[in-house]
Amino acid sequence: MSAGRFLTLEGGEGVGKSTQARALVAALEARGLHAVLTREPGGSEGAEAIRALLMQGDVRRWSAHAEALLFAAARADHVEKVIRPLVDAGSWVVCDRFLDSTRAYQGAQGIDDAAILALHAFGSRGLLPDRTLLLTLPEGQGDARARARDGDDADRFAARDSDFHRSVVATFDRIAASESDRVRRIDAGGAPETVTARLMEALADLLP
Repeated sequence: MSAGRFLTLEGGEGVGKSTQARALVAALEARGLHAVLTREPGGSEGAEAIRALLMQGDVRRWSAHAEALLFAAARADHVEKVIRPLVDAGSWVVCDRFLDSTRAYQGAQGIDDAAILALHAFGSRGLLPDRTLLLTLPEGQGDARARARDGDDADRFAARDSDFHRSVVATFDRIAASESDRVRRIDAGGAPETVTARLMEALADLLP
């Protein structure tokens, strides 16, 4: 069996991560690969239980430090129970959000990047994706998409103000600039199938 790969999709609100994660799995399977879709927070039984705590309730339900710890705990279970076993078995795992989202969203609340990476080193033994695909849109377009999608049902993170979301996007940009061997920026504008083709092109060097 060929070697498995771990791929993540990242980006701010409304850029189409979930849609493109599903499309990417289908495109990989069309290439004859065994591909599995998962998400964060969540992806394992324990992590899904933590997801409910993180995503629901008032914006102020948890402090930034508590959020970082909850995300790290959920990720540790997800990595141990789902991601590592699948990759080790030869699957291509596509994850809708991962560590970089914690760095961006909790970083926007003042949590030091080194602290987040230290939690990840302990909880998930420092696992990083083989490739991270960062979906991008011009400022304002993602927010408009998210409002149209969520209406009055935005989760605790999507419901935050525009300054917060600008900080999130800026952190994603910094990660992409400093870790360009792993992270590829992908224009999320245009027809969904066009965006999926861009994702596959960004994986060309990894595909068998």
